Amino acid sequence: MSPTVPAASHGSAADSDGSRSAADLGSALTEQVGRVVVGKPEAVRTAVATFLARGHLLIEDVPGVGKTTLALALARSLDLAVNRIQLTADLLPADVTGVSVYDQTTREFRFHPGPVFAGVVIADEINRATPRTQSALLEAMGEGHVSVEGRTLPLPDPFLVLATQNPLDMEGTYRLAEAQRDRFMTRLALGYPDAEAEASMLLDRADSDPLEDLRPVAGETEARRARHEVARLRVPEETARYTVALVAATRSTDELLLGASPRAGLQLLALARAVAAMDGRAFVSPDDVARCVPPVLTHRVLPAGRWASAAAAHEAAAVALERVVATTGVPGRR
Repeated sequence: MSPTVPAASHGSAADSDGSRSAADLGSALTEQVGRVVVGKPEAVRTAVATFLARGHLLIEDVPGVGKTTLALALARSLDLAVNRIQLTADLLPADVTGVSVYDQTTREFRFHPGPVFAGVVIADEINRATPRTQSALLEAMGEGHVSVEGRTLPLPDPFLVLATQNPLDMEGTYRLAEAQRDRFMTRLALGYPDAEAEASMLLDRADSDPLEDLRPVAGETEARRARHEVARLRVPEETARYTVALVAATRSTDELLLGASPRAGLQLLALARAVAAMDGRAFVSPDDVARCVPPVLTHRVLPAGRWASAAAAHEAAAVALERVVATTGVPGRR
């Protein structure tokens, strides 16, 4: 289950300085991306909420269901520099971060930035790269900068990594390390479209690509302002305590071998802020937090038992988290 952000009515389409609120910007992005990713409104809302929450998104599913399409649609809806990395087993860390090349004219080494230096980085099939290359994204995703050859270089703001991943049992894939998965705020699986959406796609895309018709709906300044608005959204004490209670409950249930970390709690509350902002509210409720548990925590916990595939393990984790949410009450409420 991904956080569902229904359309909300807002008093005005812009703030007093002429810029759109986070709710209006979220609505515009959701509508635009939804034109391309048909029949998956919850996945689209999750992707938009992740961007507004300053997180990174991992899209995991079988080939051909629209993982890269969703990533490209969101990227093209933002007027930010976009780089796409097709990760393969022979890719090196320097192919991601950049490398210094000797300049014969100046007789000096000149640094050539890699594709990670962009507002939106699409890491396609991230688990086809070796763990060594995957780790090149760790610092970038965690701290917003890259250390290269003794120098620390800042990345653009906003900065977003949209990674796609095939299931673990596909040919030529490597398991993402726990630290790598933890850098992704949210994980979602698109699944197959329903029959009506699939038929519509077959008819509408015979001779055209809807991605070509997308135009940016937000620039760098507006996106940065909306993300700042989300980060400042008020969190009542009971909501904060409920978030802590949920995270702590994942560590005490027998259904999970590995529970959620304090970082997971921070990311859970960050996404809840974005969901509340997209609903047009000025505060975060416990219900917002509960809705965000599946996309934020499923890839961070480890279910007990042996599972035939990563998809089966994720399903078991999702079921365990549903029970955690169902049995965890809001502190102070009866």
